[in-house]
Amino acid sequence: MCAHFVRPLLRKLEPVTSAPFHFCPKNYHYLSFNYFLNSCSSLSNLKCIHALIFQHGSNQSLLLSTKLVTLASSLAPTMDYARKLFDATPERDVFLWNTLIRGYADQGPCHEAIVLYRNMHRSGLSPDNYTFPFVVRSCAVQLALREGKEVHCNVIKYGFHSDVFVQSALVSMYAQSGETLDSEIVFSEMVVKNIVSWTAMIAGYVQNGFYEEGLGVLRDMVASDTQPNVVTLVSVLPACASLEFLDLGKLIHGFGIKVGVDKDVALMNALIACYGKCGNLDTARYLFDGMAVRNLVSWNAMIAAYEQNNSGTEAIELFRRMQTENVEYDYITLVSVISACTSLGALNTGRWLHELIRMKGFGTNASITNALIDMYAKCGNINLAKDVFQGLPHKSVVSWTSIIGACASHGHGDDALRLFSMMKEQCVKPNSFTFTAVLTACRHVGLVEEGRKHFESMIKDYSICPGLEHYACMVDLLGRAGCLLEAYKFIERMPVDPDVGVWGALLSACRIHGNVELAELVTAHLSHLDTQTVTSYVLMSNIYAEARRWEDEARLRNLMREKELMKLPGQSSVEVNQRFYTFLSGSRSRASCLN
Repeated sequence: MCAHFVRPLLRKLEPVTSAPFHFCPKNYHYLSFNYFLNSCSSLSNLKCIHALIFQHGSNQSLLLSTKLVTLASSLAPTMDYARKLFDATPERDVFLWNTLIRGYADQGPCHEAIVLYRNMHRSGLSPDNYTFPFVVRSCAVQLALREGKEVHCNVIKYGFHSDVFVQSALVSMYAQSGETLDSEIVFSEMVVKNIVSWTAMIAGYVQNGFYEEGLGVLRDMVASDTQPNVVTLVSVLPACASLEFLDLGKLIHGFGIKVGVDKDVALMNALIACYGKCGNLDTARYLFDGMAVRNLVSWNAMIAAYEQNNSGTEAIELFRRMQTENVEYDYITLVSVISACTSLGALNTGRWLHELIRMKGFGTNASITNALIDMYAKCGNINLAKDVFQGLPHKSVVSWTSIIGACASHGHGDDALRLFSMMKEQCVKPNSFTFTAVLTACRHVGLVEEGRKHFESMIKDYSICPGLEHYACMVDLLGRAGCLLEAYKFIERMPVDPDVGVWGALLSACRIHGNVELAELVTAHLSHLDTQTVTSYVLMSNIYAEARRWEDEARLRNLMREKELMKLPGQSSVEVNQRFYTFLSGSRSRASCLN
């Protein structure tokens, strides 16, 4: 193979040599090998040239060794071959170290880039402005914040703190480690900002949930006459999706079309996710269907869009199409489809998915198993939910919370509290969601003292600040037990303003115990919060009817008609032979049939 590859190149080299070349090792020199390496396009050919270089004795050449390491880093599937070439080179300069560090930063494992950086220091060589961006990027990927800060100190020490590429890498590193404030400091100190630095700061804010701040940086970027590129657009679209800024998402879409990047797969995926999160499923599906090339992210984005908009049937159909087209799926796909089964109550499809998960080896994935527990519980099969939980080799706080919540929602309060005790015995620290499930279990069983104890423990023992959902659980617990006055005073002492859920819990308790006077007071509070909430009007109307206060009941019904408040009919679905049938409350005919 070597001769077959080299001989045609030798013939091309003849004009630049003093005598005709013959296929003989002793005639090779640096110019010949450099020419061969420049023409090399495969790993097998690279190894052939390497063998000839070694045979000729030119492997001591630093220039040839650097060229070999560069090509090995790009042509080989791993960095092993490049590392062997590097280790065999007796003399190394900064450029060679940078070449190998960059290879590890690009291909991984990234921690090797950090180790090489340290070894480079020990060898007596000083890093330059090409070294630092790759080392900082490797620290970001490894979430090695301590090492990253050490590198930052060296950046300042060696005088590269004003280099725009080094600073941009530092902005990204701090952002990926969750240190947004440090990102801001580095970014604000930049005298010159390029497209990379602007995009790094935008992505840093958005990745850490500071969506409005990310959009603010985009505004400043445009004001500075720096035109966003496709990476900028992909970075900012999740902010539009999370804030449901559909109009801004459309503007970004239009800009992408204007600058000719609307065919970029990453941008299309971000747009599908944005339109889906904003409830514009038609546009999301139009973009999906129009993609010439789709990757797994494209399918996941479209399936998630359907699941997020209560279009579970379409999500399941799209997943079946993935299988028909032999598209490989991952755990993200399966979590979305399981959630779609949960919203539909599609137990049979859920069990089919569970079997598929076992066959594909996803049975130990925490996200999938937690979704399965939730799906089985909400589809009415608590025993299967418990089986999934018991089969977990490692039970995380999310797993415990899922099964506790499942038991609580099925009225198995004692089981939920027993599981919570086991969770603490195994030194798994509960979070705020765990306490929501525990308080729900207490209110379903009517354990008032137990609920009070857990509410206080959440604050004192775990330093968890109660959210509105925790307050609503406590109000419901006290209200169901008949402690209506205590529940009302509990609301008055809340450090945060109560919402519709908190007042609604007390109103429901007033109906249970027939306390019309307190119910009227609660309704007044609710009217100030949201005049369009029909549920409170219906509840109060029923309370008046049960108290035989017909004039008040009629007055409230008239008020609902004047405000054009309509109670949405209940909806249920049933799965028969992989078809989903939806029925509306009060309808004698099938409302819809979804294939």
